[in-house]
Amino acid sequence: MARHSPLNMHSRGRVLVTRFMLGVLFVAVAYLVYEFGRIQANYNIVDASKERQAFEDRIAGLEKEIVGLREEIALLETHRDIDREAYNEVETSLTALQAKIQEQTDAIAFYRGIVSPEDGAAGLKVQDLKLTRGQEEHTYNVRLVLVQSLKHDRKVSGDVSLSIEGEQEGSPVTYEYGQLLPEEADSSWPFSFRYFQDFDREIVLPDGFTPERITIEVRSRTRSISSIEENYAWTTSPG
Repeated sequence: MARHSPLNMHSRGRVLVTRFMLGVLFVAVAYLVYEFGRIQANYNIVDASKERQAFEDRIAGLEKEIVGLREEIALLETHRDIDREAYNEVETSLTALQAKIQEQTDAIAFYRGIVSPEDGAAGLKVQDLKLTRGQEEHTYNVRLVLVQSLKHDRKVSGDVSLSIEGEQEGSPVTYEYGQLLPEEADSSWPFSFRYFQDFDREIVLPDGFTPERITIEVRSRTRSISSIEENYAWTTSPG
């Protein structure tokens, strides 16, 4: 077996060390070249770390600002809803107040018509007549208010009747109250009052009949109080 001399072993060791050192030197040179390239591109680890931290801080600030804006929006929406609710309440109250004022105004005008009518005449009067559509076809509701003006020392009694003029199949025609009543309805329409009395009656118009005028006849059976007759154009009001 051949023997290795100490000189050969020493030479081999130096070769290995040399190769190792060359490898380390190559790695070091490569890293330095890499860092040099980044420095040439105005980049280094410290600056990059600072820049990243700055971006993270900015993002955190923006996120905090977004949260604040969302809270502000929620607060504004709440105020808007409260303002809208308050406005609706005020509007509802105003509408109710206006309706109440109108109701009181009508009541004052009504009682003034009884106590002190504009024409200054005493006796029976038709204070109000309102025609509204009924629930069934050709059906109408008649609301009539009678008053006794100025003199109220005694009751006035009598009965009411009405007639409706219009056109049917191209010809003029007039229907009396008894012809316009629903089946089995009482045709009598008595009244008796000292100040006023109101009535609600239902009538049914014949098929093909177009109403044009309505006549209200109030017949008094009280001595010294005259009967009256009033004519009105046929006009319906909302129910």
